[in-house]
Amino acid sequence: MEPRDGFAVCPECGYLDAAAVKPLFVITGASGSGKTTVTGPLARRLQGRCVTFDVDWLLDPAGELSGDQPIRWPAFRDAWLTVAHGVAQSGMPTVLLGPFIPEHLDGLRARRWVGDIHFLVLDCPDDLRRERIRARPPWRSRDLEEQAEFGRWLRRNLAEAVDTSHGTPGDAAAAIAAWVTGRMN
Repeated sequence: MEPRDGFAVCPECGYLDAAAVKPLFVITGASGSGKTTVTGPLARRLQGRCVTFDVDWLLDPAGELSGDQPIRWPAFRDAWLTVAHGVAQSGMPTVLLGPFIPEHLDGLRARRWVGDIHFLVLDCPDDLRRERIRARPPWRSRDLEEQAEFGRWLRRNLAEAVDTSHGTPGDAAAAIAAWVTGRMN
């Protein structure tokens, strides 16, 4: 099936089925930027207008599906695009909070079933990021310098950002919700 004018069309026989395509909002950021912390407040603010997910929610199942092999990250991201397409069938766009960048989603098989993709960076100064990462439970990753470098890359390459170094998670969620609703089609 291929998307065409609000339908899924079989290229061989021409069969048509309704298939909504909605925008996708990706709230990205390096580890320690606040993605997980704002997920709940953001989901409540956007309730009834968008469906909000933390992409980490599928990490354990993805690991189980991978067996003794590493997670195949392109397949993991493609699965999230498929989820977003499924959500669109109920008339709502999806908000994903996770460390995705545009290049991660371009060219994936399910990309054709998602409308425009908008990216917003959650960010904080590198010293605060390191402090937040160090304060995590012992089982969490401690890749401080890698995450600081990713944060710098995001600052250089994605223009729109919300600074999470001041205010509450609710304040950040309000800023993100305003950004999302300002871009909804």
